[in-house]
Amino acid sequence: MLSPDVLGRTRFCFSPLAEATSSLRLLGLPHPAHVHTPWLREARTRLDGVDLALLLAVVPPGRYIASCLVPRGRIPQPSLEDQLSALTAVTADELERDLREVWSGRTPPRQVADLIASGARATARLAEALWDYWDAVIRPHWPRMCAVLEDDVSRRMAALVDHGFFALLRDLHPEISVEGNLLRIDKPHFADAVYEASEMILTPSVFTWPGLILEDGETGCFGLTYAARGIARVWEGADALAPKTAEPLATLLGRTRAAILRRTDVPMSTTRIARELGQSPASVSEHLAVLRDAGLVTSRRSGRSVLYRQTPLAEYVLRAQLGGTRDESAGP
Repeated sequence: MLSPDVLGRTRFCFSPLAEATSSLRLLGLPHPAHVHTPWLREARTRLDGVDLALLLAVVPPGRYIASCLVPRGRIPQPSLEDQLSALTAVTADELERDLREVWSGRTPPRQVADLIASGARATARLAEALWDYWDAVIRPHWPRMCAVLEDDVSRRMAALVDHGFFALLRDLHPEISVEGNLLRIDKPHFADAVYEASEMILTPSVFTWPGLILEDGETGCFGLTYAARGIARVWEGADALAPKTAEPLATLLGRTRAAILRRTDVPMSTTRIARELGQSPASVSEHLAVLRDAGLVTSRRSGRSVLYRQTPLAEYVLRAQLGGTRDESAGP
């Protein structure tokens, strides 16, 4: 029920731990082939030293996810360290209950039984494995992931200003619809139920696509973790300086401006671009001013930072250089 309390206490947050959890479900699929394929291809070469058998046993593909691995967002942008610290405070009984629900109707693998048998040490073991996993395959992409998540929130806040609160929820996910003051979620494997809550937390995500994770509001807080718009951009820019694709653009704009323009396929600050290119912020700022005057980037303020992003004209030019069109299935 979208009561006045919920309308006034709806907020966004990011969740590094939920991203790691969702990406593990993806790794556990036998033959995934979709927007995350570039990440999958790279990740599978970087997992030496990671206890993947344990992690895939705790986070298998399926209907349910251990609730302790998709924690409620208490602050807008928690660090993974904070979330893993909170995970170690989960009791052995709570973890066992979560894992039995995850594997309900199926026989859990040996790693689950071993983890439960480790008692009070179980969540610390799990946190250590998750940290190693994050460091190997997600940390390198986290800045670009955050840029896409921030862009999704910015778009939805603009929709709120232009069209009102319910515009926040528009196109959130195909399973979601708003009818009057009812938020309807079509989850075929969930029993029919009505939940009332005084707070709602919306968590945009990269790796949740194409799914939707919900927290049922039993504690008074209803949560939705949904796929952010434009997630394909995270992987499109992962090789922004590949010689075959960068050379024609460099001839047109100059090598530095071409590199800067390629990086603004997601919203980027001057400081972040400068750090990635090893140049001074002042130099990057001058190039961005030229690109903006040419109609190739646009800028907007986000907190204390100014974020730059490609215009549709720049996207068209870059697409032409690549000799094809981008898959729009994950949004612009």
